Amino acid sequence: MSTPAEQLAASDTAPDVAAIDTIFRSQQATALQWRRSTPAERIERIKKLVALVQDNTDRIYAAAHADFRKPESEVDISEIMPVLAEARKNIKKLKKWMKPKRVMPTSTTFGTKAWIQYEPRGVSLIISPWNYPLNLSFMPLVSALGAGCPAIIKPSEMTPHMSALMKELIESAFDPSEVAVIEGDVRASQALLSLPFDHIFFTGSPTVGKIVMKAAAEHLTSVTLELGGKSPVIVDETANVKRAAESITWGKFANNGQTCIAPDYLFVHESVKEAFVEAASAQIRKFYGDNPEQSADYCRIVNGRHHGRIQGLMTEAVDKGARIAHGGQSNDEEHFLAPTLITDVPADARIMEEEIFGPLLPILTYTDLDQVLGHINENPKPLALYLFSRDQATMDKVMHSTSAGSTCINTNMVQYLHGNLPFGGVNNSGIGNAHGHWGFKAFSHERSVVRDKFSMTKMFNPPYTDFVKKMIKFTVNHAA
Repeated sequence: MSTPAEQLAASDTAPDVAAIDTIFRSQQATALQWRRSTPAERIERIKKLVALVQDNTDRIYAAAHADFRKPESEVDISEIMPVLAEARKNIKKLKKWMKPKRVMPTSTTFGTKAWIQYEPRGVSLIISPWNYPLNLSFMPLVSALGAGCPAIIKPSEMTPHMSALMKELIESAFDPSEVAVIEGDVRASQALLSLPFDHIFFTGSPTVGKIVMKAAAEHLTSVTLELGGKSPVIVDETANVKRAAESITWGKFANNGQTCIAPDYLFVHESVKEAFVEAASAQIRKFYGDNPEQSADYCRIVNGRHHGRIQGLMTEAVDKGARIAHGGQSNDEEHFLAPTLITDVPADARIMEEEIFGPLLPILTYTDLDQVLGHINENPKPLALYLFSRDQATMDKVMHSTSAGSTCINTNMVQYLHGNLPFGGVNNSGIGNAHGHWGFKAFSHERSVVRDKFSMTKMFNPPYTDFVKKMIKFTVNHAA
C-alpha cells in the first residue's frame, strides 16, 4: 500500500462538507429501501457497473497510462479482469448467497426453528488506494451492491486521471443516493470518516488503517481493512530455480512493485543463491529487455515523492554494504527505477524495515530454515508469504510455523485472482476478508432468527422446584 505520507498528502481544494453530508443522508434513506431488495434488483445494479467497465476500456487504459504509464495488458489483468470476474461471480451466486441459512436446533432449543438471515449492513464507505485504483474501488463496490448496500467511494488523489474517470462513470449510471465518488485529499477522507457509516472498507497502509479504525470506533462502525506489510519469499535448496525466478520477478516487478502482496524480500538457500540471481537477472531481461526504461511493458512509480523514498532505500542499503546484483538505474524526472536485485543487505538497513512498495528485491541467504522462520515470526504478520520448494516436509513446516494472510507455494500472487478463496490479512496486515462470498458477507450482517414452535424451555422457569432443578442439572451436564 502507499506510504502514510502519500496517503495523507494535502492539496489546495477543501472538501464540500455540506455536499458530502447531503449525499450521506440520501444514502441512509436508500439503505432503508434496499433492505427489501431482491436478488434481481441487486444483480441489475452490478450489471450497470459491468457495462461501465466494458464500454469504457479505452478510457481506462488512457487514464492508467496518464497516471503512471501502466501497460494496457497489465490494466487488463490487474484492473479490469478482477472487477469483471467478481461481478460475474456475484451475478451467478447472489441468489444462493442471499437465501436464509437453516440451522438445526440444539438439545436445549429443541422445538424451535432457527436460521441465519443475511441483511445489508447499510451505508458503506470504500476508501481505495492509488496502486490499483479501478480494481480496489470497484471490486468492493460489487460486493457492496451484491449485499444491498449503497456506497461512497473515496479514491486516491494520487491517481487523478483514474479517480476523475471513475467519478464520471459512476455519476453517469447511478444516482448519488445509490453510489457516489468523492474526490479530494486527506480532508475529504476526514470529513467522510466523521460520519456514522454502517461499514468501512479500507485498502491502504497499516498506519493509516489504524487511523481509519479509530474513526470507525467513534461510531462503532464495522470495518474491513486490507493492509500490507513485508511479504517474505523463501526459496529452498529443492526449488526449481528457473521457475521460481520467473514467478518471483513477475510478481515483484509487475506494476513496478507497487502491489500490496508483491514479494517484499527473499530468503534463498545459500546453495542456490548464485543460480537464482542469475536466473532472475535473465528473466528481468526477458520481460523488459536490456533497457527497461524503454520498455512499453514496464510501469512507472506513481510520483516523485514515492520515487525519492524508494531511491533512498536503495542508496542507504548500498551505503551500508549492500550490492546491486542487477538494475539500479534511475531517472527522477520520469519516476523510473529499474527492476533491481540487491544482495548482501545488512539487517539494519531501512529496506529491511519498511514496506518497499517498489521495484527493489533484497536477497538474503540462509542455511537454517528455523532462522528464517524465526525472522518472519519476530515481525508483524504479513499479508502474503511465498514458498518455493519441492519438499513436502518443508511445505508443512513453513505452513505450521508461520501466520500470514495468504500463502502461495511454487507460484506468486495468484491467490488474489482465485475467486473461490477469501482474500485478507491478519492483524497488522488486515482485518476481515473480501472477494466472492466473503466480500458479500463483509457487507452483510448475519442476523440470527429463532422462531418458537413447541419448545420446552418454559420447563426451566421459576419456581425452582426439585423437578425443575433436576431438569436444569441434567441440561447443564448434557447440553450441546
